[in-house]
Amino acid sequence: MTFTIHRRSLTALLASLAFCGITTAAHAADKDKPLRVVLPVGAGSGVDTIMRAAVPSLTKALDGQAVVIENLPGAGGITGASVIVRAPADGQTIGVVSNNHVVNPSVFKKMPFDAINDITPITVVGATPFVLVVNPSKVPAKNAKELQALLKAKPDGYNYASSGNGTILHLAGAMFMDAAGVDVRHVPYKGVGPMVADIMGGQVEMGVVAVPAVQGQLKSGALKAIGVMGKSRVASLPDVPTMAEQGFPGVDIAGWFAVVGPAKLPPAEVKRLYTAVVAAFSTPETKEAMAKQDNIINPMTPEASLAFFKTEQERYARLVKKANVTAE
Repeated sequence: MTFTIHRRSLTALLASLAFCGITTAAHAADKDKPLRVVLPVGAGSGVDTIMRAAVPSLTKALDGQAVVIENLPGAGGITGASVIVRAPADGQTIGVVSNNHVVNPSVFKKMPFDAINDITPITVVGATPFVLVVNPSKVPAKNAKELQALLKAKPDGYNYASSGNGTILHLAGAMFMDAAGVDVRHVPYKGVGPMVADIMGGQVEMGVVAVPAVQGQLKSGALKAIGVMGKSRVASLPDVPTMAEQGFPGVDIAGWFAVVGPAKLPPAEVKRLYTAVVAAFSTPETKEAMAKQDNIINPMTPEASLAFFKTEQERYARLVKKANVTAE
């Protein structure tokens, strides 16, 4: 999965929409009521930070309609997603989901909704890059090949952490271990914070994290970046090569985020919301905020987003099966 910024294509898209007379205020369900944006994650998380940065621009793009963020974390995103799928299909309630939305059907035996058929994809907005980090005092490796050699030499000598069993960070770690041909013990944590703290403390040796979550620790030297997990280098880590550059072309994973609505959202509402989100993420203010977080913004059309959801669900199903991941 590769996300790249195509400014010309985005500009052309916006221009064509404007030419056709499509405005973000058109077909508004009820502009006097706020747009409810449900996030299946906690306050202060990556997706939460991203959306709150975009709210002022989104409000303008919606011709002044207020935007209210509602955090509903729990059960790997299932709690919040359940609210999104049950909301009226009137364009007044949308949600922002990430990889876990399409991972969960392969991890949990029973789901309260269908991850594809019970939503209306509006746009996959972009992605946050992941990086494999190690505790430099515990892991002397300087790159992915050296790390692979260490893990093969001492298969029981190292552990890798994640933010929870079956989460995207768990699968990202499993993806590298599989590509490297090593079997390393997985240690799940309840969240990114405790996970990063224990890697720094040496209780576990390594883990995959979103770049914005560890920018400070990488700069101070408390953690060492082994490789970026996507196919493109990260602006804030220009000297850190990708895993593909280091001989692991199959390692391609990032934390994408997408705007969705409940199933059967009217086409007029899909168009209105899609256009507003694209406009909001192309303002100078939002672009600057995204750049500081190393987020890659490249909105997909609703049709492309639906295809992407299906492909990602199939891809993670294979990875979950290969890594033998089950819900705790």
